[in-house]
Amino acid sequence: MNIVLEAKNLEKKFSDVLAVNKINFKVKEGEVFGFLGPNGAGKTTTMKMIQCVSPKTGGDLRVFGLDVNQYPKEIKQVMGVVPQMDNLDPDFTVIGNLIQFSRYFDIPLEEAKKRANELIDYVQLNDKKDSSVDKLSGGMKRRLVLARAMINNPKLLILDEPTTGLDPQARHLIWEKLKDLSSKGITVIITTHYMEEAARLCDRLVIMDNGEILVEGKPKDLVKKYVGDHIVEAENTTEIKTCLEKNDIKYEIANESVEIYNENVSDITNLILKECVDSGVTARPATLEDVFLKLTGRKLRE
Repeated sequence: MNIVLEAKNLEKKFSDVLAVNKINFKVKEGEVFGFLGPNGAGKTTTMKMIQCVSPKTGGDLRVFGLDVNQYPKEIKQVMGVVPQMDNLDPDFTVIGNLIQFSRYFDIPLEEAKKRANELIDYVQLNDKKDSSVDKLSGGMKRRLVLARAMINNPKLLILDEPTTGLDPQARHLIWEKLKDLSSKGITVIITTHYMEEAARLCDRLVIMDNGEILVEGKPKDLVKKYVGDHIVEAENTTEIKTCLEKNDIKYEIANESVEIYNENVSDITNLILKECVDSGVTARPATLEDVFLKLTGRKLRE
């Protein structure tokens, strides 16, 4: 499979701040690839370098084999971008936004109209085609921004927090479209704070923190490797912790709970109920969020 994007020792400095610290990754054609990380991890800076809007200061970053610093125009011609904040033009209708945006790519007017109508149908906005964008719901605006990003028939689509603030129905529709685009060979890169979104969409992902990549892999593989299949939870009390330590059971503190990562779920649960407490113990499937919190910590980042 072709490599669409490759970074080798990629670095970005702002004065004396090292925002991205010699990271390495590859993205394959038709793959949905995710970037996860707390605020300030370096995700957005990395995305800006990929989008050719912020030049790299070290290492190598190539998109379709082209250096991002040397060939930004050529790369942008085959790239679509969905920014975190909707930036549609309120002076134009739904279809007008698409046609106007097509002018950045020198698409002939008749071809632009054809593509715009096809994309409006694709994102299920036919009945809003001639409406002002101000009259659209949040989910509709998000779908229109996605359609706009597709007007130049991109080979690479980059989405920054694609479903933030959307209701479950709108979120699932966006997911459906992204998986469909991937199945057609379009490479999709997303950043997201929704762990469920990353787990459902991404073929592979990286978790970043402090400008570095902590881990890379398939979501299911990362969950199994770092936390296992299930987690046992109990109330965070001195009694519970003393009992767990007495029985040489390792645990993690998760605010008001203690969490035990162990494959022997039934044995651990029975032991806690028998020797520590007689209730308040639960077992649940491990998730990507557990991996994220274990690797990046639980402290709030502003």
